[in-house]
Amino acid sequence: MNITVASGKGGTGKTTFAVNMAYFLAEQGRNVRLLDGDVEEPNDHLFLPKAEMNEEIVTILKPQFDAEKCKGCGKCVKACKYNALALVKNRVLFFNELCHACGACAYVCPNDAVKEAPVPLGKIFSSEKNEERPFFFAYGLLNIGESLAPIVIKNLKKHIESSEHIVNILDASPGTACPVVEALSGENTLAVLVTEPTPFGLNDLKLAAELAIDKGNPTGIIINRSDGEDAIIANFADEHNIPILGRIPFDRKYAETYSGGGILLHRHSELKDIFADIFTKIVELAEDTPEYKTIETVEYKPSGSCEFRKYESDNYKELVVISGKGGTGKTTITSSLAQLADGAVVFDADVDAADLHLLLKPKIVIAEEFSGSDEYIIDPEKCISCGKCANNCHFDSISMDGPANDLVQITYKIDPLACEGCGLCNIICPADAINNKPAETGDLFISQTESDNPMIHAKLGVGGENSGKLVSKVRGESANYAEQFGRAHIIGDGPPGTSCPVIASVTGADLILMVTEPTVSGVHDLKRVMELIQHFRIPSLVIINKSDLNLEITEQIHLEVKKYGSKVIAEVPFDRNIHDSLMAEMTIVEYGKGRAAEIISGLWKIVKKEIK
Repeated sequence: MNITVASGKGGTGKTTFAVNMAYFLAEQGRNVRLLDGDVEEPNDHLFLPKAEMNEEIVTILKPQFDAEKCKGCGKCVKACKYNALALVKNRVLFFNELCHACGACAYVCPNDAVKEAPVPLGKIFSSEKNEERPFFFAYGLLNIGESLAPIVIKNLKKHIESSEHIVNILDASPGTACPVVEALSGENTLAVLVTEPTPFGLNDLKLAAELAIDKGNPTGIIINRSDGEDAIIANFADEHNIPILGRIPFDRKYAETYSGGGILLHRHSELKDIFADIFTKIVELAEDTPEYKTIETVEYKPSGSCEFRKYESDNYKELVVISGKGGTGKTTITSSLAQLADGAVVFDADVDAADLHLLLKPKIVIAEEFSGSDEYIIDPEKCISCGKCANNCHFDSISMDGPANDLVQITYKIDPLACEGCGLCNIICPADAINNKPAETGDLFISQTESDNPMIHAKLGVGGENSGKLVSKVRGESANYAEQFGRAHIIGDGPPGTSCPVIASVTGADLILMVTEPTVSGVHDLKRVMELIQHFRIPSLVIINKSDLNLEITEQIHLEVKKYGSKVIAEVPFDRNIHDSLMAEMTIVEYGKGRAAEIISGLWKIVKKEIK
């Protein structure tokens, strides 16, 4: 049995569920293999006893340029769909962070000046079960500054063993973009979606469920932090005939155990019956998959025109709020800053699971389709079955399509969810059998918040590619509006992680505000993000959310932050009022109750002084 544990966004308890389920099943005598596929920010190992791990280096073919052979013709630049190449004074410049390793540049070069050579992309760590950990474990780790997470995940999945006697549990990345598509791919893969009963949880769950069901995965829901008031999730599940596999109660003591890296089942035995019942329902789901009802994507339509107030600033400063993983309170902080800042432009760069609009409730002024890549389709009437497209595709997105006519000729097809839109197949095809058209990657919105700030946000299509391009478009439009209306500041809600969309959201920013929490995973993820920020040499500040959850780790965060030349500007305590404000779909500043609201209300004055 193959179980992929996913969520629309991080912070739902996905990792906690995956690790605890692995322990529960192994201690019941089952053969379990746990794989952490959140390769940008793997956390599962933080909850497991240390062990010697086998190490595999994941490489990928990337272009190497021979300056002596290069004639500056620019054909490679024209072939690159990712803007990873530029021609300046007849010299080709290469931007590694943008390269998708498709091979198009090497193929089109007429002077043999571009060669593909293997370069490290990441690593796979693995270890057999031992006395302290009764199951096999492996995880992938993407190198900082790289964007091709699906390649590392694909290599990690080689450790899956298909047998009716083995339970493989793959802890996927949050979101709905290409890393999750890869995690959900494969025969007999069940999707277990972990969510929480809040408007944020529902918004992200809809996206994750749409992806899983579209891919044909048997799909069920786990409600984490259930407090008996989870009708918001239950109603959605009933409406679309998606079974609720179980509920894990909301309790601060569980959060405290998690913060220190403890295993819930080992400290809270009352949870064992819950996990036993969940697995029984997972088995039932595998044996009898329900007929799901279509999840209709919400259409966002403009509600009319408006005129934004003009300010007198000649130059704007850009602040981007990020976190190592979702669920740390990043959007809670960003939404409050957006309300506190007078005369700002606001953007949401978390395009595959955007939530900022739920709190700011902007009025959409302009809505337009966005295409970040082309969609490629093979014409079976023209295909001569040479196989060149499939043999040269670096993403394994082209496969045989069965008999096409009376001659039983085998043609080929392109999997749109696996295709990266590089266009190499189109260039290679000798029969001109591959056509392309702009792919509907997502939607871009220009909106007006209740505080009269322009807000730029977007929605990436489920399973959509090139989220980095959509993020860049969002930031570009934000800059245009800041200049046009004389706004002094841009405040952005960035995506979690360290990969392509994060790189696109922070490059060139004036200041990064990182939100973390005092947990073992929070510290781990913060270090990864700070390495990324250091890589781009951007000034940064840190906010510790739920700071009183684990005072020892809070102190550790202070020490780690100093090592990277940053500083903590605020500690926000664990406050139930934040949860209540989310349920009311209000920012915590607007909600105005509790110590957290008091502290966050003073943040903008601190941040404003730091932007230089």
